[in-house]
Amino acid sequence: MRVNLSDNEQQHYEKALAAVRQTLRQYEGCSEEEKSTLENEFAQLQAMTRKLETGRVEIAVFGEINTGKSALINALIGRSIAQVDVRGGWTKEIWQCSWEGCGYCIPGFAASQVVLIDTPGINEVNGAMRAKIAREAAQRADVILFVIDSDLNSQEFSALAELATSHKPIILVFNKVDLYSDEQRKQLREVLQTERLPRLVSADDIVETAADPLAKEYVIESVDGTTRVEWRKSRPDVEQLKVRMLEVLAKDGKALLALNAALYAADTSDRIAAIRIKLRDQQATKTIWSFAVSKAVAVAVNPIPIADVLGGSAVDVAMVFALSRIYGIRMSWANASALINAILLSAGGVTAVEMATHIAASVFKGLTLGAGTVLTALPHGGVAGFGSYIVGQAAKVYLENGASWGPEGPKIIVRRILETTDKNSVLERLKAEINERIRLNMAAGKKPA
Repeated sequence: MRVNLSDNEQQHYEKALAAVRQTLRQYEGCSEEEKSTLENEFAQLQAMTRKLETGRVEIAVFGEINTGKSALINALIGRSIAQVDVRGGWTKEIWQCSWEGCGYCIPGFAASQVVLIDTPGINEVNGAMRAKIAREAAQRADVILFVIDSDLNSQEFSALAELATSHKPIILVFNKVDLYSDEQRKQLREVLQTERLPRLVSADDIVETAADPLAKEYVIESVDGTTRVEWRKSRPDVEQLKVRMLEVLAKDGKALLALNAALYAADTSDRIAAIRIKLRDQQATKTIWSFAVSKAVAVAVNPIPIADVLGGSAVDVAMVFALSRIYGIRMSWANASALINAILLSAGGVTAVEMATHIAASVFKGLTLGAGTVLTALPHGGVAGFGSYIVGQAAKVYLENGASWGPEGPKIIVRRILETTDKNSVLERLKAEINERIRLNMAAGKKPA
């Protein structure tokens, strides 16, 4: 079955392919740690690219265990591809097969194919991971078959409502209808149409099937009047479903591919951005604390007046350089120094306290020829480390915004950081680090008796 492709559909398709490729380029700009974390997203994007380039339509078969999903695939394919187990729950992973006999192909693609994807049941015991896998398959799919074998239960309804938010065609497959009388089937269909699904699935998309009919007992009478009993199975009844699936594909085939790919690219792009932000935030926070501690210790144990101030300033510049590498922003020494000055000017009182402490400690060290270092170590180092901590937090915000303070400006941002920072907690932690470093240095300097 082939359909003509409009210029509008072609444009949507090309935009979708461009969106997926653009999202792939996001991955190329990631650090090695980010690439390792985003490995699965990258593989999925590559698969989506190939899917678009070849015109591959994916139809995910979704539902609870024992509703006959695997039997339905066998019936559609026309041969036993999927294993059917009466115990249920055998489908541990996603697997797929080509629906070669459907007769449909996306226009413009010689290698176009329709693929049926079987997913783990959504209600399997200890199956949280399998449910997650199933939902990921449904997210990538272009059409969803949701299989039930009776009235919807609460878990099925929740899953169906969640899938409906993806704005993809959903065909509700009422399977095993051979187990019901005509009157029961009619009643169930009315309940589904009027009470359960009026806003989730249209009446046209509720179809009945008997993918693996139960054997029926037949009494066979011979010509001599004797009788015998035989159990026979009817042929699978999935024609109504085939017709509806092909109607959906013929109407919206390539448009479905384009819409699904565009949505998938947008979702994946957001997910990549969120993961990168989280990883960079963690790395930046760790870096800031590391440099704040280094500055606190360096200033605390340096007996030479003024040298501790100069050394502390060098630590701040090195910290800003390290942060700029985390966020992939080039920064010169002059830029880093200018950024630090802007933060310190915005910090106001913190800067004044730090400078007053530096001056007092330096004078005391000078008067005592360095002997006063022990007395000034904790307060001097703590204040210096806290100042570096604030500089790092402000620089992080600046770099997160692409080397920009944004509309608020540095003063508002630095003030907010100061208001939300527990100064006493930071100082106590810095002093503990200073004590620990001094203790380790003294222990290392002792000679064995």
